[in-house]
Amino acid sequence: MRDPYDVLGVAKSATSKEIKSAYRKLAKKYHPDQNPDDPKAKERFNAATQAYEILGDEKNRAAYDRGEIDGEGKPRFQGFESAGGDPFAGFRRHAGGPGGSRFEFRTGDASDIFGEIFGQAFGRGAGMSGGFGADVRPPGRDVHAKLDVSIEDVATAAKVNAVFPDGKRLAVKLPAYVEDGQTIRLKGQGEPGPGGAGDALAQIVFRKHPRYRVEGRDLHVDEQIDLTDAILGTKLAVETPTGKVAVNVPAWSSSDKVLRLKGKGLPVKTGGHADLYVHLRVMLPERFDSDLEAWARKRRG
Repeated sequence: MRDPYDVLGVAKSATSKEIKSAYRKLAKKYHPDQNPDDPKAKERFNAATQAYEILGDEKNRAAYDRGEIDGEGKPRFQGFESAGGDPFAGFRRHAGGPGGSRFEFRTGDASDIFGEIFGQAFGRGAGMSGGFGADVRPPGRDVHAKLDVSIEDVATAAKVNAVFPDGKRLAVKLPAYVEDGQTIRLKGQGEPGPGGAGDALAQIVFRKHPRYRVEGRDLHVDEQIDLTDAILGTKLAVETPTGKVAVNVPAWSSSDKVLRLKGKGLPVKTGGHADLYVHLRVMLPERFDSDLEAWARKRRG
């Protein structure tokens, strides 16, 4: 059984303000939600809370200093252990009753401190489970949704709307890099619960694009050019996910010639963007062209 002064790391002459400050630091440092991978965090957190329940209350601290209760708040004298086996009965006696003293343990101060340190979700709503120890109550359930995004949304890390089963809509800023089928977690956007709201899990789904074909992080697109431009060359305006760019088409470009636009594809993990590949499709004139036909016949010989 440890001395609560030692647990909080304060001297016996410490002021109430110093005791509260010491507890705040320990509660923040060892709160289980702040240390999910530390199995001993809850033990340290509970020990600090128990110590503060004694030293944070003037009457309880005085009782401990006089030796009337121990480091766990249990009475040291047999006379306090009456009343039907309730070891804390003596601490619930009103002044003037047998024993003449009143000692009560309150969790309000510690719970208020959680609110100051962690915000509302860790205040009274996070729940100190009566008595000394801290029982971190579970948050509400997580909710799931699909986040339908366009190629343009992915390329520009746009803000999109996620729609959840209950009809709730939530604006979500996409990360710089996302993959088709990836799930992103939106903290505190789930169902409410005793320990605060759960999370929202949004699965990203790339919407099929009428123009672009996705291969890895590269994009492919078909661009039509007429026969004259294919023979003589031209400057072509190509629409990319981030806007139009001018592309030089060399003279004598045949159908299926591929032009590479660097950095115009989807974002990559290492930063920057993959590429966009433009596949040329040479088209004949829509109307009959007698000169073109004569030229073709002459070419055939």
